[in-house]
Amino acid sequence: MEANQNLPKKALAILLTCALGWACAYLATIVYRDYAFGLFIWLPLVMGITSTVLYGYKNPTDKKELRLISHVSLFIFCVGLLLIAWEGVICVLMAAPIGLFFNWIGYQIGLMFLKQGTVKEPPVLMLLAMLSVPMLMAFENKIKVKDAPRSVITRVEIRATPEKVWKNVVEFPQLDEPTELMFKMGIAYPINAKIEGQGVGAIRHCNFSTGSFVEPITKWAQPTLLQFDVTEQPEPMKELSFYDIHPNHLHGYWVSERGQFKLTQLPNGNTLLEGTTWYRNKIKPDMYWTLWSDFIVHTIHERVLNHIKKEAER
Repeated sequence: MEANQNLPKKALAILLTCALGWACAYLATIVYRDYAFGLFIWLPLVMGITSTVLYGYKNPTDKKELRLISHVSLFIFCVGLLLIAWEGVICVLMAAPIGLFFNWIGYQIGLMFLKQGTVKEPPVLMLLAMLSVPMLMAFENKIKVKDAPRSVITRVEIRATPEKVWKNVVEFPQLDEPTELMFKMGIAYPINAKIEGQGVGAIRHCNFSTGSFVEPITKWAQPTLLQFDVTEQPEPMKELSFYDIHPNHLHGYWVSERGQFKLTQLPNGNTLLEGTTWYRNKIKPDMYWTLWSDFIVHTIHERVLNHIKKEAER
């Protein structure tokens, strides 16, 4: 009987929390187009506080149920993003660990309020918590910080001379279909590379599953160093979704700026091939999202370098 009596209160806590989440997500991603602390840290934290206090106020229940309400609210919020075509499965899964962690912290804060009896006026507390999210998002939108470029370096040893490796670096034939799960789920992966001309000024096209990177050659030191800028790039992924969607974060939030291949002849006659990509990541917090972006770039490097290795050693 008690469980049935609590159902309306559960539904109210979850729906109000999700409504807050969807409104703030719209503000961040559609209006401000900022994917930052307000969206990935403060919003799930406030959702944890809100759902916990709304359900737990003057409602004796155990911590496990309060925690469950908090996490269910976050889950329904994420499902809603998928159903209303704001986001795809990949990005939701990538954001899930940080969102779940701060949602849990919010639950702990809400639980502390309930235990200490400091929640005398829940509507006031909820209003302040809810207002803090758009206020932080508005502040982030006003503060524009130029992101420093990051570099990812991947190396492979090849049983061939630099001269033989070089021709497979400049352009390479079709790669095999990817076996990595992230590529099968939609992350863009390299297919082949073609070049128009030779030397500085030649245009290299590194073709990916979502389009082509256009790479004008800036340094051509055959057979030891190939450097290039990136003047055009495709979307970094094809979102896994019920719909054909192209969220704002696929355009200009992960930007590849330049790259290089460095070939070094080793004492044993083999070649050390080193691939480097310099890119900027505009999605915050850096500490979390660059873990994903560095891993993805490194995996792309490995796919290309191992293909070059196979072709050169053939």
